[in-house]
Amino acid sequence: MTPGLIVICGPTATGKSSLALALAQRLATPILSADSRQVYRGFDIGTAKPSISDQKQVPHYLIDICDPTETLTVADYQEQAQTLIAQFHAEGTTPLLVGGTGLYIRAIVEGLKIPRVPPQLELRSQLQSQGQAQIYQWLQQVDPQAAQKIHAHDQVRTLRALEVFYTTGRPLSAQQGKNPPSYPILQIGLDISDLDQHTAIIQQRTSAMLAQGWLAEVKHLMATYGAELPLLVTLGYQEMKAYLNQQMSVEEATSQTILHTRQFAKRQRTWFRANSAIHWFDAADSNLLSLVWDDIQGQSWQ
Repeated sequence: MTPGLIVICGPTATGKSSLALALAQRLATPILSADSRQVYRGFDIGTAKPSISDQKQVPHYLIDICDPTETLTVADYQEQAQTLIAQFHAEGTTPLLVGGTGLYIRAIVEGLKIPRVPPQLELRSQLQSQGQAQIYQWLQQVDPQAAQKIHAHDQVRTLRALEVFYTTGRPLSAQQGKNPPSYPILQIGLDISDLDQHTAIIQQRTSAMLAQGWLAEVKHLMATYGAELPLLVTLGYQEMKAYLNQQMSVEEATSQTILHTRQFAKRQRTWFRANSAIHWFDAADSNLLSLVWDDIQGQSWQ
């Protein structure tokens, strides 16, 4: 069997990690995380990071690889993931790439060419002070190709395009492209068709996170890194921080987390459904493992 890559993706709270663990044990293969927050140390409960027990059962990679005060770019992630995949292939092993961060998965599966330009905070601040209308006009002048793909009100992507141009002297559009890997890839998507059922699972998971000590984790992170740490304004952590700052009740923080998780899952669903190469499975199916296993066994891997 030619070593390749098995991807398990889809919206949050659909059981990707548990399926991956079962498959990895059957295949005797490692798991590579594709989660943009699980890469950071200390962000454990709120990111549903695999437990120590799970990590002892199956080797997990790309988890806890940097401090919360550091910035791991998509290019950094891609480089580390590609290096690991090459190492496993040299051993004749097909790893699992598991997670819900669509851009991380695209970077690997499509071989996205990503300019290695780290965030330039001072430059961004200077550009932001000019207002979105002005900086978008500048982008149209220096990189019209990129401007055509970026909405006039999308400040994040406008800033990134200008940041790359002013740092490298070359337009972002001239540095982008794809170099897909030559090894075989099977992409498996998990989703739950019954949205009410998915909401119930999100509610249960949020309650379980709180029971596991999520608030203590957030409190520790605030004390260690400061309440202004950017990662503390991400999904769930922002709401729990608001409760700890006495800005809302724990019930309000919980309900807001559930609502925002549902909204995030909807965005993920839209992203992944646009990929026609994904083989979709109902995560609520009692025969899920068998169905996915049959799909894997049915691939030629040539």
